[in-house]
Amino acid sequence: MTPDGLTASIEKMRSGGVPDVAIDTFRHYYRQVAAGETGLLPESEIEPLTGLPDADALPESGGGEALDRAVVIKVNGGLGTSMGMTKAKSLLEVSGGETFLDLTARQVLSLRERSGARLPLVLMNSFRTRDDSLAALARHGDLDADVPPDFVQNKEPKIREDDLQPVEWPADPDLEWAPPGHGDVYTALVTSGMLHALLERGYRYAFLSNSDNLGATLDTRILAWFASEGIPFLSEVCDRTEADKKGGHLARRRDGGGLVLRETAQTPEEDIPAFQDIERHAYFNCNNLWVDLFALERVLEERANVLGLPMIVNRKTVDPSDKSSPAVLQLETAMGAAIDVFEGARAIRVPRTRFLPVKTTNDLLVLRSDAYVVTDTGEVRLAPEREGRAPLAILDDDHFKLVADFDAHLPSGPPSLIACDRLTVRGDVTFGADVVCRGTVEVDGPARVPDGAVLEG
Repeated sequence: MTPDGLTASIEKMRSGGVPDVAIDTFRHYYRQVAAGETGLLPESEIEPLTGLPDADALPESGGGEALDRAVVIKVNGGLGTSMGMTKAKSLLEVSGGETFLDLTARQVLSLRERSGARLPLVLMNSFRTRDDSLAALARHGDLDADVPPDFVQNKEPKIREDDLQPVEWPADPDLEWAPPGHGDVYTALVTSGMLHALLERGYRYAFLSNSDNLGATLDTRILAWFASEGIPFLSEVCDRTEADKKGGHLARRRDGGGLVLRETAQTPEEDIPAFQDIERHAYFNCNNLWVDLFALERVLEERANVLGLPMIVNRKTVDPSDKSSPAVLQLETAMGAAIDVFEGARAIRVPRTRFLPVKTTNDLLVLRSDAYVVTDTGEVRLAPEREGRAPLAILDDDHFKLVADFDAHLPSGPPSLIACDRLTVRGDVTFGADVVCRGTVEVDGPARVPDGAVLEG
């Protein structure tokens, strides 16, 4: 069973034009699954992370010479399917007609103008996000750099849970494939030739983050410290709150093996309470990463281009919308998990302002509201009146979960949330123009909130 399944998977990947390095990486994880490995990391093998340096304590710096050797890489393969999107999530409008990508472009261009640094912006796209995203960036003509603007994430076959064969799904053959998780960024840098191009042109320091995290700007203080300390890999972490307890956290291996990232999917069921204990595991991974490309090249050479990141086994059905379709395994890795393979890798505590993702329309409502402001440099910050605390929005999934429905219920834009602590919407509610929410507000539908209404609670 096992050799045939692996052979069939490799043949399928070759027929699909998948590069050899990506095939070797898939082979590495397939063999782990076939040997009965689960990718789980029990609590008994780790200990809490303490005593981290604080980014707020770093001295002011413009980045020095390191800035001209830096590159911003945005992971941009997500479609936002959970919000009903069929294009890159980064093409969602955030403010004033500008999208995530527009604001990211402004951030990079502004830093270039202030510093004189080359500072390329490079996207890791998927085949589904590439064309639209590159067209969006092309509107910012000054973004052109001496390296290509993107490289493309690899793909791998979903394998059947029952016999580890590559699944077949004639009804929609695209569903037979899956992305290998954003840990594929390191493999894709190699297979695309992007790593070679960056090194050839003198770039050394890469800042990686998700394209939907507008808080993830290139901080020149962190860059200067990262470069001066000779750190090969650096992970930014934030203080964990109850809202973050299901997200991945960093820890230290008990065997002295250094730092490790543990995600929910890597946690045994009996260890979930410890995983979610925010007092015990106080820092979560915000997926803002700094990588020394010299160190990355060296580690890849040592490992024959297979980094061997900790495996995540994602159990799904081949058609996610059809729970009766065959059960499959997707073999994935997380890009933050590379902290486990670099000797001397470190973590740094950063303020919550560096973690501003949009995972749901709840997040999107708050981000589009007046609780946030966009600066002249394209940075998104909480309005001063918020005193560092974002409002919380809880919208009815039946009417707001999908972006099209969300927009239809907010035809004149979001209500004012600058003085709102919490907004809860239940049922079918449409908001008129210039609605103001203050304090803790609850709205029950069916209802239409009239123009200019002031809701207080």
